[in-house]
Amino acid sequence: MIELRDIYKIYSDGDGEIRALDGISLQIDQGEFVAIVGQSGSGKSTCMNIIGCLDTPTSGSYHLNGIDVSTMNEIELSHIRNQTLGFIFQQYNLLPKLNLLENVELPLIYRGMPQKEREEKAKVALERVGLLDRAKKMPSQLSGGQQQRVSIARALAGDPPVILADEP
Repeated sequence: MIELRDIYKIYSDGDGEIRALDGISLQIDQGEFVAIVGQSGSGKSTCMNIIGCLDTPTSGSYHLNGIDVSTMNEIELSHIRNQTLGFIFQQYNLLPKLNLLENVELPLIYRGMPQKEREEKAKVALERVGLLDRAKKMPSQLSGGQQQRVSIARALAGDPPVILADEP
């Protein structure tokens, strides 16, 4: 499902280069749960950003479901993110002017899913996290823990084959 081969990510900082990832290889098969752990500055976030198609490696190859995503352009990466990945970030990234149901529906809108279907999927996801009764509330009306559960519902609503969670 996920295969990173000899991945490098090198940044230039003016004084030289920073090797955020230095030739890492990783394989994650369907159904596996994997935790990436390490000290601050060890490249965990960079690795997650590459796995999540939010960044591209300087060199090496990344295959997701057999597709080489390491050379895709931004539009192609956006499509892969929307169809294949569910994200749970430390920051909940809820849109303050949208109610909970609309926040959960948002990635499904980008998929082009019909309104009735996406609303049903969003309701099911909110029910799974115990917040269906608050679907019409605004994010500011919730506790931090409830907002986090909405972000989890949003990640699960489209039934993505891969969930990436950054310290949820």
